[in-house]
Amino acid sequence: MKRVIEADGMCCKRCAERAERKLLLLDGVTGAKANFKKGIIFVETVLPDDALAACVNEAGFKVTRIRARRGLFD
Repeated sequence: MKRVIEADGMCCKRCAERAERKLLLLDGVTGAKANFKKGIIFVETVLPDDALAACVNEAGFKVTRIRARRGLFD
């Protein structure tokens, strides 16, 4: 399932990379791509939202919302 995590505190490319690396360490996450300018992280996972939020919070960012990703091909 594709999810979008909205997070506060990502101020640069290194922050975005830290969030991506942290998420990719979780079993059940197959992809993660962060955009620090928009404050969002795109995630492909089978994990529940609370596990994703805990991981991102542990990386040093504040999760404000997690929602389903909607796109042309989803």
